[in-house]
Amino acid sequence: MRRHLLTSVVMLIGLTVVLGFGYPLLVTGLSALFFRHQADGSLLYRHGKLVGSSLLGQNFTDSKGSPMPGYFQPRPSAAGPGYDGADSGASNLGPSNPLLIGFVPGVNTVGLAGRPSAVNPFATKADPACVPTDPQGNPVTSPAPGQRYARNPDGSYVCDPSTIPERAIAYRAFNGLPASAPVPIDAVTASGSGLDPDISAANALDQAPRVARARHLPLGQVISLVHHYTSGRQLGFLGEPTVNVVELNLALDGLR
Repeated sequence: MRRHLLTSVVMLIGLTVVLGFGYPLLVTGLSALFFRHQADGSLLYRHGKLVGSSLLGQNFTDSKGSPMPGYFQPRPSAAGPGYDGADSGASNLGPSNPLLIGFVPGVNTVGLAGRPSAVNPFATKADPACVPTDPQGNPVTSPAPGQRYARNPDGSYVCDPSTIPERAIAYRAFNGLPASAPVPIDAVTASGSGLDPDISAANALDQAPRVARARHLPLGQVISLVHHYTSGRQLGFLGEPTVNVVELNLALDGLR
C-alpha cells in the first residue's frame, strides 16, 4: 500500500513538473525563438502605434456607430456590441428562428395574436420576412393583442435590422448593388467566435467600388490590393479564398 502511494506521489510530482512547467516553458521558448510575431499575438502597428491584431476582427465605424464607406467592412459579429474579445461567441440561433431568417411563410410566421399564420402580417415591400420591432427597438417574435409596434412614416413596420434578410438589404444599399444582387453569406452571418477578421473574396470585391469612390482611388488599384491580401483555400481545397479585413484596411490607409 505504501509503495503504491509513494509511486503515485512521485508520478504526480514528476508529471506536474514535466507537463505543468517543462512543456509550457519549452513551447513558449520555441515560439519566441522561431515564431516571435505569432507568439506575441500577431500584433499590427502603424507609425509605431498598436492598431490591432491580424487574428482579431474589429469594427470600422464612425463616432455614431455607422459603417465608414472608406473602409472594407467585416462580417457581422455576435460578440457583445461587435468584436468584443471579452464576450466571444456566436448567436446560437436555430435555423428557423425568426431572429435569424425573419418570418418566413410555411416555416415560422405568426399572426397579430401570436398564433401560427400562413402569411407574414408584418411584411413590407422591401422585406417580406420583416420581424417587427417595438417602440424601443426590440424585435417582436411573439406578438400579442395590444402589442405596440414601431412604424415608418409610410405606416409600414420597422423591421429588426439584425435578421439575414434585413442585413442583405442593408448590404446591397450600402454597396450600391441592385436589389436582386446575390449577397455573400459571410456578409450577413456572424462567425462562430464573433472575432473572425476574414471575409470572403467575393464579399471584398463587392465592397471594392464603394471603397474606391469614398477614397477617390482608381477601382483597379483597390481591386489589386484586395487580390494581394487574398489567401487561398486551406490545403488548396478547404473553404473559400478569404481576405483579412484588418490588414487590408491598414494597407488602404498606407496609400494616403
